[in-house]
Amino acid sequence: MSKRKRYPLLEKVHILDIGAEGKAIAKHNEKIIFIPRLVPGDIVDIQICKKRRKFLEGFPVKFHKYSEKRTEPYCSHFGTCGGCKWQNLPYEEQLRYKQKQIYDQLHRIGKIPSNQLEKMSNIIPSQKTKYYRNKLEYTFSNNRWLSREEIDSGKEFSDMDALGFHVPGMFDKVIDIVECFHQPSPSNEIRNKVREFAKLNGLSFFDIRKQAGFLRNLIIRNTSTDQWMVIVSFFYEDKEKREAVLEHIAHSFSNLTSLMYVINSKANDTITDQDIKLFKGKDHIIEEMEGLKFKVGPKSFYQTNSAQAYELYKIVRKFANLQGNEVVYDLYTGTGTIACFISSGASHVIGIESIPEAIEDAGKNSEMNGIENTDFYTGDIKDLFNDEFIIKNGKPDVIILDPPRAGIHKDVIRNIQSASPDRIVYISCNPATQARDINYLLEDYEVLEIQPVDMFPQTHHVENVILLNRK
Repeated sequence: MSKRKRYPLLEKVHILDIGAEGKAIAKHNEKIIFIPRLVPGDIVDIQICKKRRKFLEGFPVKFHKYSEKRTEPYCSHFGTCGGCKWQNLPYEEQLRYKQKQIYDQLHRIGKIPSNQLEKMSNIIPSQKTKYYRNKLEYTFSNNRWLSREEIDSGKEFSDMDALGFHVPGMFDKVIDIVECFHQPSPSNEIRNKVREFAKLNGLSFFDIRKQAGFLRNLIIRNTSTDQWMVIVSFFYEDKEKREAVLEHIAHSFSNLTSLMYVINSKANDTITDQDIKLFKGKDHIIEEMEGLKFKVGPKSFYQTNSAQAYELYKIVRKFANLQGNEVVYDLYTGTGTIACFISSGASHVIGIESIPEAIEDAGKNSEMNGIENTDFYTGDIKDLFNDEFIIKNGKPDVIILDPPRAGIHKDVIRNIQSASPDRIVYISCNPATQARDINYLLEDYEVLEIQPVDMFPQTHHVENVILLNRK
């Protein structure tokens, strides 16, 4: 029988900095230690839980001194829920560390020359630091996360149902959320009302291990125009129970724009490949920006901070510097929001996206706004965006990139180099993969401008826009 590894307890460790993924940094015997939920200036005892060749991981067990930089978290779920890991850090410090994170990754991973990195502008702060999100997804679970106090009490808990967020790193444990500060009212009221109704009527919550249970997920979306969409995901069809849940939501919240549902019997929660059905209202909600209207459906991607999305798109438009005669390719176009937003300054805008429903919405968005110089195509960008496609649609003068967190496939980078646009505007929610991709482009392009945008207050996540100009 193998012996369980025993890792050391390090006493009175000084927290020095904040690094990757928002974790605090300390040092021990020249090795870096990553620890969650700490602030530079804290002095703590750290229990090491993982050893790697170049670094250690641990968690705090005792505080000897609290940092002067600390602020009091306002959420009762802080420390367990992984959604707002920086609530204990003042907002000004959050912005500073996000700026530093982008600079470090562009320098270390991107190998961007110092004279080009000096062109980085100060991060644009979010107008709101609470209630800024326009989408939240909650999970029903019959395996509620128990707090340390509940475990230490020794009590037996008969009610283990929860409606909330997964505990970080634990796919089968869900925190029962009482109040979330991410999305404005009536988001909290909808979630709590649905949970109360489900418990009163004995409806089963999902068991992810056994793949059993009636209620699976609850998705709440809203727009800056105060339109609301609720989507309930059920594991199996039970018409009587399903209609009871949906009628209760409709009756309790009569101002909903859209109430939809999906029967998802797959092993995972993803519903982009499922048939989402309308129960009441419309099958979409409408977002507005500079007089433009954007249709947001149940599968649509839209930036989760509507106010900051507007700031982001203005930067994209500024960096693109369109004079009216350019052909623009908007790769990873989603529902065509950026394509529509910049279309008035271009001769022709071509959008490519892999999700058919998003492209359908993109076409409708153009039509709804009377935009006639856009075309949208569905397909895997690494396969669709090639020499033949460019011959058909015209050589791009400007390419706009807004890929998912994983960044750009190498084949797409090669095709961008082959297309040789004058300017590239690269938007990213992951500075590390953005830096990696830009490093490949530096042979032919130089960085002209860098503009970080804070889309996600209270978290380490940050959006960044970079303008590349062909040498």
